[in-house]
Formats: sequence, C-alpha cells, structure tokens
Amino acid sequence: MSLALSTLLYEWRRYMAAVMALALSGLLVLAMTGVFIGIGKGFTATIERSSADIIIMQPGATSLIGGPSGVPRRFIPLAYRNPQVVEVQPLDGAGGSFQSVKNVDPTMSQADRARQRAPKQQFVQASIIDTTPGAVTIPTDYSQELVDALRQPYTVAIDETAVTKLGVKLGDKALYNGQTVTVVGITRGYPNMMQANIVMSRDTLRMLGQADTGPRVGPLMVKLRDPAQAERVAAQLNVLGDGQWKAWTRQELADANAGAMFEEGILVIIIGGCVVLGTIIGVAITWQTLRGAIMANIKEFASLRALGVGMGSLNRIVMELSFWVGLVGVAAAIGLTWLVQMLAMANAVIIALPPVLLLIVGGGLVVIAMLSGLLSLGILKNSQPADLLR
Repeated sequence: MSLALSTLLYEWRRYMAAVMALALSGLLVLAMTGVFIGIGKGFTATIERSSADIIIMQPGATSLIGGPSGVPRRFIPLAYRNPQVVEVQPLDGAGGSFQSVKNVDPTMSQADRARQRAPKQQFVQASIIDTTPGAVTIPTDYSQELVDALRQPYTVAIDETAVTKLGVKLGDKALYNGQTVTVVGITRGYPNMMQANIVMSRDTLRMLGQADTGPRVGPLMVKLRDPAQAERVAAQLNVLGDGQWKAWTRQELADANAGAMFEEGILVIIIGGCVVLGTIIGVAITWQTLRGAIMANIKEFASLRALGVGMGSLNRIVMELSFWVGLVGVAAAIGLTWLVQMLAMANAVIIALPPVLLLIVGGGLVVIAMLSGLLSLGILKNSQPADLLR
C-alpha cells in the first residue's frame, strides 16, 4: 500500500471536508442534469417503453421534442414491404379540457357549473394504446389488468403525478371535453411537468370524436419478427423510403431525445451555471483542506526530506493523495445522488443518470481534486529538516 493511500486511510478525518466538498459538487451537477434528462424522458416515455423496435418519422425530425414528427398515412402499407415487419400502428393523440365531476351534475350547463364553483378545468394531453393483445403501442410496463380496463369504452388512465393536479383518483369519473370518462388506472413513471397526460384506447378516442382520420398520422410504431435486427431493418426502411421518411431504432430515438434537451438555451445556462458553481466550491474547499492537512503533517514530510527523499517524490505523494481523495469523492457523489434519486422516485420524480454522465462528472471531480493538490504543493517548501531540531 502506498504512503499516500495509507495517509488517507489512517487520517481520513483530516480529508473528510475535501471528500464532502467534491461529493456535494458532484451531487449538484448530477442531480440538476439528471432532473432535466428525466423531464425529457417523461415526455417520451410512451414511445421509449413501447414494444416498437423501430419508429418512423418525417425526414426533417431530429427528435420527439420540438417540431412535427408525423407522416402520411399511405406510409403504413409501404412499411409492410419489409419481410421483417409484422405490425405497424400510428401513435395517435389529442388534447382537451379535463374536469373532475365530484359534486357536479354532468347535465348542468357551463354557466351553472361556474356558479356552483365546480372543480377547475385543466387542459390535458391524451395519448392512446391499442388494446389488442401484444399491440405495438402498449408500453412494456403496462399490466394486463390495465390494458383490459382501458379496453372498456370511455375509460382513461392517468399518471400518479397528475392525481392531485386533476383532482381525481382511481374509480372517479371526470369530464373530458364535456363527455364523461372513468379513471380506471394509475400509471407510474410518466410525469409531464407542463401538462397532465391521460391515456385511453384508440377506440375510446374515436368515440370521443378526436381520432385522427386524416391523410397524416403520428409517428409509426413498427414491430419486427426479430428485434435483434432493428438496426439492419431501419437502414433497409430508410433505403425503401428514399428520403420520404426516417426510420429510427428505439435506442437511437431515445439518445436523440436526450440530446435535444440540451439544445434549449435556458437549460444549457442553468446546467452551465451549476457546473461553474460546483467547480468553484470543489476547488476552493478541497484546496484549503489539502493545504491544512499537509501543514498538519509538515513534520512528517520534513522527516522524509531528512532521510533523503527529494521534493519531486514528495510532490508525487501529494498528487497521489489528491487522486485518491478525488476517487473517494466520486464514490460519495454517486452514493449521495443515488439516495436523492431513490427519494425522488418515491415522489414520482424521474432523475435519469446515464453512464456517460457519471463518467464525465466523475472525471471532472478527479481533475478538481488533482488541481487542488497542485495548488497545495507550495506548502511543502516549509518542510525543512532543520525544523525538526526546534
């Protein structure tokens, strides 16, 4: 075991402030970035968790976030020309007003409801599933009981994050665009920070008069015979489309959605500010902590110099010590972020932590620790062997 690692293990209390500074800096960046990525995943969860292997959108679309992604209806039979394709369904959706009918007579006029102080109307987005067994539009985490319940006419499901906002719970009735629907399911992991989202069957959407029967439909969800061939089939479909559409694998689209979140100017400013603030805090506290720890051990360093150890070797010891402090700080940052993630999930908030984010932030924390160690090297000049005689 090296001298630097032994020093950290046996005198860990002196370096705890540096470790915690790095951990909190990492937590700040990881948590903020993870929340924004999680918000994006909440918007696109219906597609990313579907059983679709390929999603077909218009060629100009770069992601599902921002910009149109629908295609002409005539593309549906064209996609079947690939022998690997077994099912193609458009992802339909709509929007409208949603109002709880607690203590409200559905036969009342709008003016009468207002005078009665009925629950406030909310604008919601509606997405659909096909309730046939194994349909490509059914998210993989939907239970069979939920699918069976949505098969009934005029039934909807809402995410748990919308229960309080919409003022309904499981089994309650509500008015959607003036028509009565029943809440038959509560989903988890589909938050929408802007507008609440409800899920219904395609048949219910048609009964409500909002089914898309025009020449254009939403993105096409494609199921394959062999999901392992998704990349190859996507390339074949793009050749078949001859520029009329763009076929994405589910993973490609998920990555594009995550990247699209960071194209928003305000988001980049917020995350950039967190990175700068975390770096300043990390360097300042880690530097002062390492400086104080080295000063506390200055006699030990002087003894090493008296034994013939050169300044170059002492500098390497300090830099190695900084490296180990950085690694411990990374571990602590990931541990704290994991605890915050669990707490957030318990409250239906998604904090997404992709591996590349952990690698980038972890590497940044180690660099901060090494920079702090480099700034602390000057204190070693005070390790004069003559001071041992005082």
